[in-house]
Amino acid sequence: MESTKKGTTILDMSRPNNKVLAGRVALVTGGSSGLGFGAAKRLAEEGAFVYIISRRRDQIEQAAARIGISVRGIAVDVTKKDDMLRLAETIRKEHGGLDIIFANAGGGKAISFEDLTEEDVDHLLGVNIKGVIFTVQTMLPILKDGASVILNASITADMGLPGFAVYAATKAAIRSLARSWTTDLKHRGIRVNSVSPGVVPTEGYNTEQNMTDAQVADYVQRVTSEIPAGRVGTPKDIGDAVVFLASDASSFITGIDLVVDGGMTRVYAGRN
Repeated sequence: MESTKKGTTILDMSRPNNKVLAGRVALVTGGSSGLGFGAAKRLAEEGAFVYIISRRRDQIEQAAARIGISVRGIAVDVTKKDDMLRLAETIRKEHGGLDIIFANAGGGKAISFEDLTEEDVDHLLGVNIKGVIFTVQTMLPILKDGASVILNASITADMGLPGFAVYAATKAAIRSLARSWTTDLKHRGIRVNSVSPGVVPTEGYNTEQNMTDAQVADYVQRVTSEIPAGRVGTPKDIGDAVVFLASDASSFITGIDLVVDGGMTRVYAGRN
């Protein structure tokens, strides 16, 4: 069945001709790699025109070329409000408005509590919280009534992992923002949800966590036994969740955190 604004939608991602987001315009922050790239690719595949942004012009243009369809890459810093306001004006001029936001830009690495510096804290709060706030706030004038806003959180908010205290706190804040914005924007019919990815190896394991390919492979092997689904996640898994929350199939879902972790934090899988 085709997607409609008011009708019932059957979301069947196995049918390549079923474009559930046809005619919609999306913004994905941090879209040059990893989860943002995976989500942008899936949104484009489902018919949306997707703006992807990142700070590095060369990287974001390469990412847009890799997606290849219905996409434009723009170099923007989400922590700079003036940059985001200029982006909103560009989107308004080119497409009139936005139907979907995936506020994905963020990151963090393991840092011992003792070694945490003021610069580390400023960076984590800036990208992971301020950047998300500026993303949604600056897009509000062009965000259409009935739009879907999706924030990228993390299962680390629940886990108490050593070395990730501030990062986890920022992701807990993201979940709180989603709940609060649900009520702030309900008069416009704008739905706000978050997704909390589990273990999803991406380029960030090498670039942010400074792990070698061998270390990543060893980690994946060890952690798989703790995941009921029997495998780690992929960027496409997160992209599929974003497509669902962006589509009419989730029209009665707002204010939730969708955990996409193969059951890791919800079901005890035992150990080999």
